[in-house]
Amino acid sequence: MPNIQSAKKNMRKSRAAAVRNRAQRSALRTALKKAAAPDATDEQRRKAVQLLDRAARKGLIHKNAAARRKSRLAKLAKA
Repeated sequence: MPNIQSAKKNMRKSRAAAVRNRAQRSALRTALKKAAAPDATDEQRRKAVQLLDRAARKGLIHKNAAARRKSRLAKLAKA
């Protein structure tokens, strides 16, 4: 356990961020699985792309990773 006040605050902040990141990553993975399913609707694909963009913007995933996944989703949708 940290003794310095700022270290305690940083620990609280990092715990809160970890919980938030875990929830967002889980929602993203769920949306991607639904969008990649053969019977996926356009709305599900749009939602997945929206979540990918948001995750990249917030630094949850790298912007190139988001672009790659969006490209693969588009390829699946076209097929």
